[in-house]
Amino acid sequence: MGAQAVPLQIDLAGKREYMKPIWIVDDDASIRWVLEKALARENLATRSFANAHDAKAALELETPQVLVSDIRMPGESGLALLQAVKEKCPGLPVIIITAYSDLDSAVAAFQGGAFEYLAKPFDIDKAVALIRRAQEESLREASVESGPQGSPEILGQAPAMQEVFRAIGRLSQSNVTVLITGESGTGKELVARALHKHSPRASQPFIALNTAAIPKDLLESELFGHERGAFTGAQATRRGRFEQAENGTLFLDEIGDMPFDLQTRLLRVLSDGHFYRVGGHQPLKANVRVITATHQNLEQRVRDGLFREDLFHRLNVIRLRLPSLRERREDIPLLARHFLVQSARQLGVDTKRMSDAAMQFLSSLELPGNVRQLENLCNWITVMAPGQTVEVKDLPPELMHGNGGGWDSVAQAPLDVPAPPHAHAAGAPGAAGQGDWASLLELQAARMLGAGQLEVMDVLGRQFESTLIRAALKYTHGRKNDAAVRLGIGRNTITRKIAELGIGGAKDE
Repeated sequence: MGAQAVPLQIDLAGKREYMKPIWIVDDDASIRWVLEKALARENLATRSFANAHDAKAALELETPQVLVSDIRMPGESGLALLQAVKEKCPGLPVIIITAYSDLDSAVAAFQGGAFEYLAKPFDIDKAVALIRRAQEESLREASVESGPQGSPEILGQAPAMQEVFRAIGRLSQSNVTVLITGESGTGKELVARALHKHSPRASQPFIALNTAAIPKDLLESELFGHERGAFTGAQATRRGRFEQAENGTLFLDEIGDMPFDLQTRLLRVLSDGHFYRVGGHQPLKANVRVITATHQNLEQRVRDGLFREDLFHRLNVIRLRLPSLRERREDIPLLARHFLVQSARQLGVDTKRMSDAAMQFLSSLELPGNVRQLENLCNWITVMAPGQTVEVKDLPPELMHGNGGGWDSVAQAPLDVPAPPHAHAAGAPGAAGQGDWASLLELQAARMLGAGQLEVMDVLGRQFESTLIRAALKYTHGRKNDAAVRLGIGRNTITRKIAELGIGGAKDE
């Protein structure tokens, strides 16, 4: 999420007025000329170099929007230039072109952090399209990284998030109590920190406590502190969170899980501003702004007798509801790019990029864990996904099989795999409606195509293969070789596909 409590806007069209030139580095003058003319027709500025040495010297003074370089040139190679670029400008997309379309060169280019690999002779229209894609990636990277590198606040362009930003702005000079509601993983603590940062108490402590994570017997001491000897193990006087947050902000997360008897003590503090340490007899004054959060329905908990109604009204002075990620899908690409940059920076590696198809697929998922789940997924991608450009097939297998919540109920319905012939004779389930799975497949394909999703064949094909193999393994009690025979595929093939699709439960005979 970004460093300002305002949405981070990515206006590619607006930024084109200020775009840097495309650099072309190739010892072949004809290649330079062809690319210069093709890019000029697209109104893209260029600057050309005949060798890597001159391009590296120019990098000391300025940087391009995209760098296109030959891999084999007299003097320093394109790979050496790529390494220099990545050290100086990690987010700069570099396209490697070569007349030697061998595997070693491609692997070396991608390991060095190349955006893409283009073999000569290449189609000029495809080359320009690739440069355009790299250019827009460069603009996105610049947008994500343009803010300060400190602790992030909130990113979002969706209308629902604009309302959150406006609310934070309206509350910026207030000390009023705020109740933040929303599903788990929507960023409630980030909003609480933003409210504190933009309040008159910004220079004072911000203390956070998850009331659901502290055992009931210890929660009272955590909140209010204790005197020495107040209970077994209390060897010294200890300040609680209220004292630690003096003159600042105390954020109580998952307030709906607070034990009923402690709710009474919290209400007293909010009412008269005084509290006692556990085992203490002297009242202590609390000058603290309290912000609370919950994913639960507090009104229902009040009706169920689990939450005090008077405390609810004391906390519910201003309510700020955070939207789920399902309500702000347009923010998923922005958040994903930010988390990929953040994860790469933490691990000291090059930032992974999502292909358009992978980003579109990611944006279609339900992601019930919201922003937190998306962040964890981006961490997984940074560590586990092969190559610098992430395709749909590189995403975690459970997402591919519908466990990420991205497909609707029709897509998640199990395929009706026909039962074996002897089962039909016994009147077993599956004897009827054997064509239903084809109708479901056709319906899901139509939905995906209608939504403009790419690589539909690959996505559905992987699920289809996985379903067949799982069914065969179940039928053969996990015997891999027997399953291969019944499916009519080779042993090596089923072994490879089990590994690719992440299918468990298989065994060798």
